[in-house]
Amino acid sequence: MQNSKAKVLVIDDDPRARNTLISILSQEGYIAFPAEDGASALDMIKNNGINLVLLDLMLPDMSGIEVLKQLKEIKPALPVIMISGLAQIKDAVEATREGAYDFLEKSSFDKDKFLTIIRNALEKERLEKEIILLKEEILKRYQMIGISKEMSKVFDLVEKAAPTKASILITGESGVGKELVARAIHIRSERKDNPFVKINCAAMPDTLLESELFGYEKGAFTDAKNQKQGKLEIADNGTLFLDEIADMSLSAQAKLLRFLQEGEFERLGSTKTIKVDVRVIAATNKNLEKEISEKKFRDDLLYRLNVIKINVPPLRERKDDIAELAMYFLKSACEENGVALKILSKDAVSFLENQYWKGNIRELKNAMERTSILIKINEVDSDDLKKVIEITNDELEIIEKPLRDARDDFEKEYIYKILKRNNWNLTKTAQVLDIDRTHLYRVMKQLGIKET
Repeated sequence: MQNSKAKVLVIDDDPRARNTLISILSQEGYIAFPAEDGASALDMIKNNGINLVLLDLMLPDMSGIEVLKQLKEIKPALPVIMISGLAQIKDAVEATREGAYDFLEKSSFDKDKFLTIIRNALEKERLEKEIILLKEEILKRYQMIGISKEMSKVFDLVEKAAPTKASILITGESGVGKELVARAIHIRSERKDNPFVKINCAAMPDTLLESELFGYEKGAFTDAKNQKQGKLEIADNGTLFLDEIADMSLSAQAKLLRFLQEGEFERLGSTKTIKVDVRVIAATNKNLEKEISEKKFRDDLLYRLNVIKINVPPLRERKDDIAELAMYFLKSACEENGVALKILSKDAVSFLENQYWKGNIRELKNAMERTSILIKINEVDSDDLKKVIEITNDELEIIEKPLRDARDDFEKEYIYKILKRNNWNLTKTAQVLDIDRTHLYRVMKQLGIKET
């Protein structure tokens, strides 16, 4: 924070001491306000954008400690530096316990030390404001939206499950928002201030997945040149989200099951047991019972994960939510892309509600982002959306070729279009495709995709 913008309130009934502090602060470029008693100071704090408070221990109407207590109820993050001419250790201890940033004695006043403490306190205030804004942004970003009966059931389960320690299994088609539900649970849990760590099991080879999950010791395998913490260690006291868990190898499943049972594991190449406190949330778009019958998934792991099951319905089964979701995505996209805000006409909303949305929420979100960029008028109608979504009833030209080649051709064309749409930004493209950036790079190399 620049000095010229920082507002400091000096609370002291001694006019000489008060004016001295205000003079020093003013010379340094701070905006200093005087207050001679607790009551007037508290009124000023309520009605002014004060960034820092200098508070005398002895005031005519109440003690400085009492002012500090009331001040912290009004603005808990506001830094307060206590000052006193007759300070005792017990006063400093009590002030610190009540939330004071520091304690200074007038008798041993040092100007340079004073200004250093002021700068540090203001920096703390700035950082705490940033943290608050960041948390608000995270809550906004991972906000769950929906008014349908189907989503009301999901919301209810999230609220009930979040405060517990139970493992959770989230099911649903690709693109319905399973990660969003997982993050909503984390944000509403006691673990919210600790890490939320994600692993996409479908995007990693089996050997890499185990090393990412459990970590490894130096020399555990050929390329293990240094020790590496696994995601389980990183997520300690937080939440580990295992996306597309049906694609996890049976070997990794066995190790994960042991962790869920005992709360401990070993890094690859080590015999040392590591204990962590991690809540596991898993998600899949596959039928795990079918995977079990085909010997691709462990039934005992399913029982461990499926303590609480949350099924997220596809968008076509919750049409009541489409209008609200579309307008939310459109508004967010306009703000993110720096374009004028747009609204959807009634026929545009009706058009959206009657689409199949095979890609679910992800497809709708991408459609609204394209709309924010490509449509220049303020009110978007159905004809505008038809152009953006590029709907056609023409049959695709079928060229006979092996299925693997056809699949590769489709994947190549699809990834190429997403890359081009995102100006060849690999990070953003990987987010759209819901894969790791390194995996995207490997696929591009394998399919021969190059920037044109």
